[in-house]
Amino acid sequence: MLQDIEPLRLRNQFAPDAVARPDDFLFHFRHDSVLVAGDGESWGKIASTLPRVGDAAPGTDLVRLFAIGDMEFWGCPADECEVAGAHAYVSLRDVRRRPGVERALVFASFSAYQLLRWYRHNLFCGRCGHPTRLTRDERAIDCPACGRRIYPKVQPAVIIGVTDGDRLLMTRYADRPQSSYALVAGFTEFGETLEQTVEREVMEEVGLRVGNIRYYKSQPWGIASDILAGFYCDVVGPSEVRLDPRELREATWFSRYEIEGQGDDMSLTGEMMLTFRDGREPR
Repeated sequence: MLQDIEPLRLRNQFAPDAVARPDDFLFHFRHDSVLVAGDGESWGKIASTLPRVGDAAPGTDLVRLFAIGDMEFWGCPADECEVAGAHAYVSLRDVRRRPGVERALVFASFSAYQLLRWYRHNLFCGRCGHPTRLTRDERAIDCPACGRRIYPKVQPAVIIGVTDGDRLLMTRYADRPQSSYALVAGFTEFGETLEQTVEREVMEEVGLRVGNIRYYKSQPWGIASDILAGFYCDVVGPSEVRLDPRELREATWFSRYEIEGQGDDMSLTGEMMLTFRDGREPR
């Protein structure tokens, strides 16, 4: 999965006294596209893809994001970021799908996107409207007027491998006409356990009752600020799908030998498909 970057490790500890160095890496985003050095074509590894702090115009507002190994990453939270030399913006989807892309680049891009979006969405206090500021004692934003403190939001969600014997239910999203196959998924609602989310999402999206819910693995997914929890479960009763067309345009049962997975090995969804194909899912 995208966070599997060993022997490198993400170091996300808050470091308020860190000082940006010219050779540190720089992130900036326009919507869901990341700034890359050059023409947007000749890239794939961190060192040849991301601009450096020294490329930014003097006086650019920067925040330290995290480190991976001995590489330090900073972000520009402003709407625009002026950098020297040729540069382009590449969608995060293209970053993920690029053949031979360095996995650490994908993980860093998704994580930076999550943090910088949080910074930009909290420039003003949601309680009193006063401009906010970064704190010095922890990764947080506070309001000097009313004292409200804002932390990065991580949203729990579930990925669900619905099984019926040697069959796995695979889906396509309604709003992505060219999407690859996925699994039933959804966000956890307030007052709800993860297991209850599994039951509710399966019933809402495909009209099936499930049981024997068992946990598999989790994954951070910064592009949606998620922490994804993967579960397998068994159909209880009839296995005829009743599709919710607002969420899905297809939900089909596939036998183990028919499963091909997704186009890369970045996602928990894809790993769960292949785990079931190979008969290695928790029973």
